[in-house]
Parts: sequence; C-alpha cells; structure tokens
Amino acid sequence: MIQFLGEYSCKIDTKGRLRLPSPLVKQLGDLVQEGFVLNRGFEECLVLYPRQAWNTISQDIQKLNQYVKKNRSFVRYFFRGATEMELDSNSRLLFPKSLLDHAKIGKELVLFAYFDKIEVWSKEAYEALLEDEPEDFDSLVEEVMGNKQVEDGTNGTTIS
Repeated sequence: MIQFLGEYSCKIDTKGRLRLPSPLVKQLGDLVQEGFVLNRGFEECLVLYPRQAWNTISQDIQKLNQYVKKNRSFVRYFFRGATEMELDSNSRLLFPKSLLDHAKIGKELVLFAYFDKIEVWSKEAYEALLEDEPEDFDSLVEEVMGNKQVEDGTNGTTIS
C-alpha cells in the first residue's frame, strides 16, 4: 500500500521542469520506475499519481455504467488533461503548460503528499487554502471522523 507523507515548497524552472525533493523520491522508491500520471485535481490544483495508484483509480472508474450520462460526463472531465510522466535522470518532471495554467502555477509551488497521491498547488493557492482553515476544527473532526468504526469494533465517537 502506497503511503506518502509530507509538504514540500519547490520551484519550477522556466521550461516547466520540477525537481522532486529527495525525501519524496526516497518515499517513492521503486515506483519511480513505473512512471506517473498527472491530472487536474478536484480543487484548483494538480494531482500526481504513481502509475500503480492511477491504475487502481482507472479500474474503479471503468466499473461505472457508461449508459448513464452523468457517469460519462464525469469520466470525460476526470480524464481531461491526464498526462503520463517520467522522471528524467535529474529527478525532474516536465509539466505540460496547459496543466500549469489550469492550476495557475507560476514559479513557486507546494507539493502536498498524502495517501497515494501528491497534490501540486501554486504557492499562493495553497497558502490561501490554509488560511481558510475552519475556526472550529474540533467540530469538523467530529463530523467527519466521529462515526468511523475503529478496528476494535467500537464506535469511535471521541478523538483525543
């Protein structure tokens, strides 16, 4: 199971190349050899998936009933802009200009790595996202995680 972790401030060069931070390259391990897929995120960001994670998502989406218009629309929008990528010999990725423009990414960006993906944000958009943190984070935690079943079978209504 892929499990990334970290937040990295980076710069992209004038040719649209990004050198992945070495701690992130270490986390990727052998996944680097399989390549990546870069796609639009649900918010104003991009998402970098190791090929293995992308394949799992694609398999899930393939299960949607293609006779349902809403499903077809989702598939078209989700896959729009998806681009295969590989690291060069200097651990750099070449980002398509159209995707950089979509996420309004200039020279400075933030990589936010979690679960099996790496979100790619413009520095400004990421900072704005963090400034919009809910005042009552405790209530959000309870609302999202309060009814989650924990492994011992008890209802995890309290988080400390």
